[in-house]
Amino acid sequence: MRDTLDAVWKAESARIVAALTRLVRDVGLAEELAQDALVAALEQWPSQGVPDNPGAWLMTIAKRRAIDHIRRSQRLEQIAQPPPEQQEQQEDDVLRLMFISCHPVLPARERAALTLRLLGGLSAAEIGRAFLLPEQVIAQRIAAAKRTLAERNVPFELPEGSELAERLASVLEVIYLIFNEGYSATSGDDLMRPALTREAMRLGGLLAELAPHEAEVHGLVALMEIQASRAEARTGPSGEPIQLHEQDRSRWDRQLINRGFASMLRARQAGGPLGPYVLQAAIAVSHAQAASAEQTDWAQIAALYEALVRMVPSPVIQLNRAVALGMAGGPQAGLDLVDTVSADPALRDYHLLSVVRGDLLERLGRQAEASREFTRAAALTRNEPERAFLLRRAGSSAPGEATVGDAVSRFLARDDLGAETLRSYGQTMRRLLLDLGAATPLAEVSASDVARVFAVAWGGAGVRTWNRHRAAVRALSAWTSTRDLAAGVPRKWESRVPRPAVGGPDLEALWRHPSLRERTFWRMVHESGAPARAALALDVDRLDLPGRRGRASLRGREVEVRWGQGTAALLPGLIGDRTRGPLFLADRRPGPARMPAPTDLCPDTGRGRLSYERAEYLFKQVSGQTLHQL
Repeated sequence: MRDTLDAVWKAESARIVAALTRLVRDVGLAEELAQDALVAALEQWPSQGVPDNPGAWLMTIAKRRAIDHIRRSQRLEQIAQPPPEQQEQQEDDVLRLMFISCHPVLPARERAALTLRLLGGLSAAEIGRAFLLPEQVIAQRIAAAKRTLAERNVPFELPEGSELAERLASVLEVIYLIFNEGYSATSGDDLMRPALTREAMRLGGLLAELAPHEAEVHGLVALMEIQASRAEARTGPSGEPIQLHEQDRSRWDRQLINRGFASMLRARQAGGPLGPYVLQAAIAVSHAQAASAEQTDWAQIAALYEALVRMVPSPVIQLNRAVALGMAGGPQAGLDLVDTVSADPALRDYHLLSVVRGDLLERLGRQAEASREFTRAAALTRNEPERAFLLRRAGSSAPGEATVGDAVSRFLARDDLGAETLRSYGQTMRRLLLDLGAATPLAEVSASDVARVFAVAWGGAGVRTWNRHRAAVRALSAWTSTRDLAAGVPRKWESRVPRPAVGGPDLEALWRHPSLRERTFWRMVHESGAPARAALALDVDRLDLPGRRGRASLRGREVEVRWGQGTAALLPGLIGDRTRGPLFLADRRPGPARMPAPTDLCPDTGRGRLSYERAEYLFKQVSGQTLHQL
């Protein structure tokens, strides 16, 4: 049932959120109302069955929630009888939603994350994989974008004139990300999500109508159409992926290819300098023009990638260029380029890095090394058909040979490890398994291999984090009676100079911050001297406002927090009419898949407790310092 609902949500969420945004004129509120409909489906569908038209069911429930909200806000009369011109308006609500998500008031990185969330129905984790960023970073960007749109009262309108041209680049990026999630799904049981590719091409077509003289728009449309033409040939009878050079080109959709050629012609007719999407479309055209894999002009494709990487420096584009070089100049040429970009932290969890490296090693006859790369790629991908395909390519280890996975499993299964130590060791071991490969024979792992893992995974980490992971690897080496795998990882020495406390003008600037929640929290931490986690653990019903104190349960023990006059003056405004629940609330209500404990939920607003990680992030963004310096 959950898989069915997930599929329906990803197909229909953009339309639902767009329709609700037209009603309530608030993107953040619209998504919350849509999430309410999703929760209703989780509650009702298991007992009542999936409706004949699940998308329409979700839309109906969501609109009812919106009407109820507006009625409570005494604004129902504004939308109950919309004017005829609004009823007859033909512009696409989903396209409006995309432009509001890509509004210039938002930083570029927030625009892309928000639009992919609202238009593609993707989770923060899926977006993170598309951007090669942690899930938490994406979630923070989405929440920040919604706050900004609400505070600026951004209208739900299509841009016009010069504003349209300025906002196209971000929109194009997001459309292509949605297309890619459909063309090569990052997770799930299917290699492709055709509904997403169709939606991306539909949005691209609408943009082409809006901006007929923009070459990049036509270039993106051409790129998507030519790539989508291979859909039928990309999978085998059991859903397994088929690589481009092994595909039956007679199964490529010639109609889509011709449409792509026509879009490319329109891009050239539009004129102007070549952009990244026109260049990528030219690469797709080169593949489509070749009657067979052997007739592909790989030298031309490598040259196009070289031009593209000069225009858009990116390790992913360099990786694609390595594939082309490996075909044009031999696998060693491609491998040499791969090895120059493999240390880039952005590619740390990018499974295609290992796929490309494995392909090149296999062509060089280095089968054992290729097998380890395919095993690592299988561990990194979230897509089930792709994982099965990669494991088949990897084969299996020699019988009886101890592997990294075996050693780690036994090491963590010991009964003499405390909970905190086990959690800490587990973090280190998970990274080793991903980067070294669980099936890699332990005897083949060298200290230099581990040093490379540290450089990529924790090169930018703090001294304590680096040394903690180093200690875990040394413990593994000692327990397995192998050579010191951390021999190539030097211990880092901590500075004993304490960081200065926040004070003077910096402190005064904090007290003028526009967010009441942040001002109150920072004041309380500063005046009380209590740990930030203790302040965050406070509940409204356990506050003694006249006595300027409160009690909280922190890690199984009771703590008391006392504050001064500045905090006392701010608390009434922060609490308002609330009588229970956490004092400091998160920015939005949690989704159904991330419901916190009841003690961490506000019964009045439905929002959860503000997390320490989020609070620390916000403080660093404003001050550049850490909460303990307050």
